[in-house]
Formats: sequence, C-alpha cells, structure tokens
Amino acid sequence: MASIARRPDGTYRPRFRDATGKEHARHFKRKVDAQRWLDEQTAALVTGTYVDPRTAKTTVADWCDTWLAGYATRRPRTVRQAEVHVAQIKAAFGRQQLAAVRPSAVRSWTAKLKADGLADSYVYALHARLSQVMSDAVHDGILARNPCSRRTSPGAGKQRPYVATTEQVWALHDAVAEHLRPAILLGAFVGLRTAEAVGLRVADVDFMRAVVHPTVQGAGEPLKTETSRTPLPIPQELALELSAAVARWGGDRVVTDGLGRPTSTWAIERAVRSARPKIEGLPEGFRFHDLRHYLASLLIASGADVKVVQHRLRHGSAKTTLDTYGHMWPDSDESARAAVGAVLAARADSVRTTTLTYGQTRRSAGK
Repeated sequence: MASIARRPDGTYRPRFRDATGKEHARHFKRKVDAQRWLDEQTAALVTGTYVDPRTAKTTVADWCDTWLAGYATRRPRTVRQAEVHVAQIKAAFGRQQLAAVRPSAVRSWTAKLKADGLADSYVYALHARLSQVMSDAVHDGILARNPCSRRTSPGAGKQRPYVATTEQVWALHDAVAEHLRPAILLGAFVGLRTAEAVGLRVADVDFMRAVVHPTVQGAGEPLKTETSRTPLPIPQELALELSAAVARWGGDRVVTDGLGRPTSTWAIERAVRSARPKIEGLPEGFRFHDLRHYLASLLIASGADVKVVQHRLRHGSAKTTLDTYGHMWPDSDESARAAVGAVLAARADSVRTTTLTYGQTRRSAGK
C-alpha cells in the first residue's frame, strides 16, 4: 500500500512496499514532489522496472564477479572465453554503477575497441557479452534496462569465406604429415571442425554403412548441440581411406599423432600453417576450418539446395548457411530477370498474334 503522511514539521513522507514487502520512504518539503516520487515508484513496480536503490548502487565489476560465479557451470573452455570478455568489460566500465552505463557509452567503447585494431568479429563478441551480462542484471532485478541493443551493436564485420580449389585441397593433403592426412579428408569432405576431427573416435565411424557420427571434441567433451551430432553419410571411397588410415596408425582415434595416440587441434593447425606457403594461391590466413567452405562450395556446385548444405555443415539454421554461402548459389538476379522476361515475351507474342489476326480479318472483310 502506498500513502503520503504529513509530519509535524510540515514535511511530507511518501511510503510504499516493494514486491518483497519491504517498505521504502522519503521526505519532501512539498506534497507535489512527494506525490511525483510516489507515482514514479508505483509505476516502476507496475511495469516491472523497479530497482531497489541500494541494489542499484552495484558496480559493473561487482556484478560481473557475481555473474561469472553463476556462469561457472558451463564448459571450462566456454567459461575461460567469458572470463576474457569480462576482463575487457571491467576494464572499461568496472567502477561505474550498473545504472550509470548509457547506450552512448557502449557505442563509444566499441568504437574505441575498433580504433585500437581489434577485429570486427571480436568487438561484436564483446558487445554481445556485455549485453548478456546486462540482460541478466535486468532479469535479476538490479537493473531497469539493458543499455545494449541493436542501436549500440557494432556489427559482426562478416567476410566472404575463402574457398580453396580442389587442386589446393589435394595439395594441402599431400603436404601435411601422413598421419594427419585423415584430418584434411574429414575437414574437406565431411565438414568436421578442428576439434571434431581430433575427437573423432574409430567407434564413431560406421565403415560398413559409410556414416560418420560426430560425438565428442578433442578433449573428450561432448559436442555442444544436438545439431553438431548429426550423422553424416560419406562416400564408400572415403570410408575405405579412413579405414586404411586407422589400420596403419592404430589407436582409438581416426586422427593420431603417428604413434596411435590422440593428436591435438594445435598440431593440426600448425601443420596447415606449415604447409600453406607450399601451395600456390592459398592465402596466408587460410585455416583448417576453411576446408568446410570447400565442402559447401562442392555441394552448391553439384546443385544442392540450402537445406542440404545446412544439414551437411550442421548449421543451426538456414539463415546461417545463407549468410555465409548465399553468394555461392547461381545468380538470383539473372534468374529473376529471365522469369520476368519470359512473361513479357509471352505477352508480346500474344499481342503480335492478336494484331496479325485482326489485320487479316479486316483485309478479308475488305475483299
């Protein structure tokens, strides 16, 4: 219940109880000011934007520490990435109260990060992390509004992926150590990511039916999503290649260190970096992950539609597939131009036929 009481000294004391039943009150010299304050607090309670004044004094650094403590239930690698992001956030906003962070300050922060030379994709990730942290503060009731939004987002800075030629893929395959060649095959013709290729166990491959079942990453951790665990059919020729590699190198992994033991993502990336200069036309920034782009281009060139490519690359949505590879499909502008042109041509033929028929009819009538 909210009310305003007049005190003996002539001041006014508005009071109300929040959702937890806690009473809050202030003193004002004028009743109009007391009523305004009470109306504002009541409206905040009704709309769900009310924040306890003492809680509102929480600094960004304090909340980040609390947030990380709750985030620690994620995978260690995921938590480590969050800790790196949070360190950047605390460096910029740590001493400020949560409510003091304004959208303009967020935009200035991302602009400075770009000016400092950070990659667009990394700045985008930092902004997304700040938005996540602030959104959870809103959900926890210690912040009224998230200062991050589409208006403050710096943009992901997407770049078109480099697509290696078939000759370059085979040259890369031949340039790396023999025991790592199965990894190149898994990247270019199955679409596995580096950690997935390292983690692929012999038991995860059905050599008879020629199906790969991605299950775990290199460190033995399960893949994050159900989509990532989608079974992938492969040609029988590839199944035979992988089977021969397993027979030769031994161990319980498809890709090994040459002694039957699991290898690491670092070893594969290092092998790609070492082989890269030996392959004509391969850009300096080419990574193992770019072999997935080759597979996408191979499927699109063979006439596969977006859903097929999405399934084989195990994207969570067709939007991700189109955002990354949309430019590889046949020119839609030409297709649209041809479709409209066909309608106009049919119309012109129809008008021409009608005109000729009408002229012939008139000449016949004149006779």
